[in-house]
Amino acid sequence: MTIFVCRDSLEGILCGVYDAWTSRLGHANVGLELENRGNIRMFCEYRQVEETEEKTEKVIDSIRKRAGQEAYEMVFRASLSREEEKADRIYRFLVYALNYRGDITRMLQIPAVYEIFSMNRNVGNEAHLLIEFARFSNTEEGVLLCTVGPKNDVIVLMAPHFADRLGGENWIIYDEGRGKSVIHKADLGWLMMQTDSEEWKSRLRAGTDQKEFEKLWKTFHSSIAIGERTNYVCQRGHLPLRFRPYMTEFQGSV
Repeated sequence: MTIFVCRDSLEGILCGVYDAWTSRLGHANVGLELENRGNIRMFCEYRQVEETEEKTEKVIDSIRKRAGQEAYEMVFRASLSREEEKADRIYRFLVYALNYRGDITRMLQIPAVYEIFSMNRNVGNEAHLLIEFARFSNTEEGVLLCTVGPKNDVIVLMAPHFADRLGGENWIIYDEGRGKSVIHKADLGWLMMQTDSEEWKSRLRAGTDQKEFEKLWKTFHSSIAIGERTNYVCQRGHLPLRFRPYMTEFQGSV
């Protein structure tokens, strides 16, 4: 078995797919792994994937032409998953997608397709929930800041929604676990940026109007609450505990 080791990114995985496919060792004799994940397997040869724009574009072009845009979007969302086996699962999916002359995205009876479908559902659900639960506070620089801690790498899926809703504002969505941000310039668009340097961290932790709105939100929620109808089990079903540390109305209570 030959294992191709790639970076945890869409580009890294697609270049891994390219190297594994063009190695002509046979699909059963190759696999993909993310860097710094898991233990080294015995009796396997490891090869480091070299990323190039040409490889990435070739694989994307092949997916779109032979499997369709929906298949490419599924691969893109799967690349955002937290699953450690996602690189190899994407490769197995593409083995079918690039050889099957039909709508492979509906063939859920194929295990490789179902695994990609499941990752897509998990990533999409988390992005949808974060859009609903996202809370922005105003920094001293006049920039709206939202801090999140998602399991999957989903802030890129949140960006189009807030670019549409808050198109005239300067805002940042910061993934504190991965040290990366979506940065939006008013009326100009947004971009992804690595913000794990100490300078960026200090700027993102700078003072905001959070405390003032904490009090307002808590006062509002207390005033409309009906104590006799409190149901914490139901609350957790609609609003999981892991989202609450990033929500204004729950600051200081979780």
